[in-house]
Amino acid sequence: MRPILGLCVILLMSLGGPARAADTAPNWDNPRKLVLQLDSADPAKITMIFNDAINTQAYYGDDNVKIAIVLFGPGVHAVLKGDSPVPERVASLVYQHIELVACGLTLAALHKTADDLLPGVATASAGVPELIERQLKGWVYVAP
Repeated sequence: MRPILGLCVILLMSLGGPARAADTAPNWDNPRKLVLQLDSADPAKITMIFNDAINTQAYYGDDNVKIAIVLFGPGVHAVLKGDSPVPERVASLVYQHIELVACGLTLAALHKTADDLLPGVATASAGVPELIERQLKGWVYVAP
């Protein structure tokens, strides 16, 4: 039993110890970076994720955080012209510099193009790889 306990302690120590706050406060040159996943057309889930983005921006301050929402699968409907249940919210997020990125593969599957998106919404060739690449660049990934 003791060897197993010792091994657990060594393993925990190698993981860097308990979570702690970042060494530096976020600022214009070193903002926090959050990428959220939206893969649902459920208006309640869309609202929750949009609220998460706004609340995070309010917590850190506009200049101290970059936020992106990557939409794929059914989530793309939230940013389609004539299909979005929340076009005013999308416009508000764009105005507040929250990046909305629609999956190109999903758009193609829906026979849609970037022209079918609400103003200010960007595209990525593929949603899940966009999430992966942002994480590799230091973005914190959250899938509410």
